[in-house]
Amino acid sequence: MSILTTNYLGLELINPLVVGSSGLTDNFEKIKAIQDAGAGAVVLKSLFEEEIIFEMEEKMHEMHGRSIVFPENYDFLNADLEEDSIRKYLRLIRECKADLEIPIIASINCISSQKWTYLAEEIEKAGADALELNIFLLPSDVNLTAEAYRKTYFDIIDHVREKTRLPLSIKISNYSSELAKFIAELADKDIQGLTLFNKAYAPDFDIDKLTLTSGHVLSSPGDLSLPLRWTALMANRITKDIAATTGVHDGNGLIKVLLAGASSAHVVSTLYKNGIQYIEEMIEELENWMKRHDFKHIDDFKGKLAVDENKDPAEYERVQFYRNFRAFVY
Repeated sequence: MSILTTNYLGLELINPLVVGSSGLTDNFEKIKAIQDAGAGAVVLKSLFEEEIIFEMEEKMHEMHGRSIVFPENYDFLNADLEEDSIRKYLRLIRECKADLEIPIIASINCISSQKWTYLAEEIEKAGADALELNIFLLPSDVNLTAEAYRKTYFDIIDHVREKTRLPLSIKISNYSSELAKFIAELADKDIQGLTLFNKAYAPDFDIDKLTLTSGHVLSSPGDLSLPLRWTALMANRITKDIAATTGVHDGNGLIKVLLAGASSAHVVSTLYKNGIQYIEEMIEELENWMKRHDFKHIDDFKGKLAVDENKDPAEYERVQFYRNFRAFVY
């Protein structure tokens, strides 16, 4: 029998399929259904830095009649006030840890290290198993250097690490110069993993109303090529866990990212399309594939196609495109 257990962020998972941060993971009933379907772990729907700061300042102003209060000096989360999104989030963590066995990874979407980082400590107290920091800084400011952007990432990690010893995963985008070097520099920080890559809001234009609209929200299987390539390029170059996300839509996609060297795959869009029970089918595909190839454990094939074990690393780069393009006939 194939053994699907794996280690991610120091957590023992029953399998490498993790349901990513989304509306699928925002309440107890949904998370229980995810556990019952057989997922290895769940990442809670993200709290946004902006809402954390807004609610913090609003409550402090109500309690103390002033707008500037240092949150570490006040146990305001226990105040007898109407429950806000922060306390709902902490309550959800406590409920899940009390009644479920699936590992619970909290998530914060952040762009700075200002004010909100105290919440990492509260998340740890609530019982979360790990914390994912979803950091997406679009390098669109012509006045900022690449070093300035990177410093923001490093500052966030340092400030959060001062508040908690929870395992940390950093979810990043592919919008970075010297991406390989940046991933390696992040991996040198006091974190346990990296998630490649977050799916950015995709703007579109309504050409009749002449307005800005939202593009495709869900990913497609074709989106897998980006995290697949960079997972394969970096898995054996860093010592931290890699989670691949965006484009993992079936069992084959799950198998591919594991072959590339990922410790886990975060799935969302395919579950919106096919339902939570599709987790069972994806896990079954993985297990059947392992049996066909006589792999007993995930580690038997994890990283087998990562760049260090590939005799020609150029296959992941321009040469591959060049060869295939030459064979294309229009």
